[in-house]
Amino acid sequence: MKISEAQLIDGCCKGDRTLQRELYQRYSASMLMVCMRYCKSRSDAEDILQDAFIKVFKNIKNFKKQSTLGYWIKKIVVNTALNFQRGKLYLFPMLELDDATNTTLADQAISNCSLEELLGMIQTLPVGCQVIFNLYAIEGYNHREIAEMLEISDGTSKSQYARARTILRQLVSKANNINYEKYQ
Repeated sequence: MKISEAQLIDGCCKGDRTLQRELYQRYSASMLMVCMRYCKSRSDAEDILQDAFIKVFKNIKNFKKQSTLGYWIKKIVVNTALNFQRGKLYLFPMLELDDATNTTLADQAISNCSLEELLGMIQTLPVGCQVIFNLYAIEGYNHREIAEMLEISDGTSKSQYARARTILRQLVSKANNINYEKYQ
């Protein structure tokens, strides 16, 4: 018998360890992938995941049914990952860069990469680029929202995103043996 979302929430609110384990098993794999996008190592991602689920269990009584449980958990995971990375963002300078890209060719090359290859490439980005790329390209935040979250300017968010795209384009070109310079 499949346990419903409402039963999971109710049981977790009551501290039922069996239902807490069920909730963790149901969402941990996909949330670990979210964490991996914001980290350089699997061990950091696992630490973030554990911290996030502690927050989930501590705050599940505040869950509002206006969104899905998965979306609510994902927001907690992303915020936990951002808090983990926030201190590191200020260790690395964020440079203003021009946004010059060849997206058509990049899109074609990216489609030749596996999910694992793309995740690995994202993990090699400098911390600021990695965080902003994930927030913008994957989580769907706009640059104004990212700037507010990270306490940076809109321009810095845009430039770090452009820098991330440039670096990813170079990594994808190496993986696919493409020389972008001859197309520009």
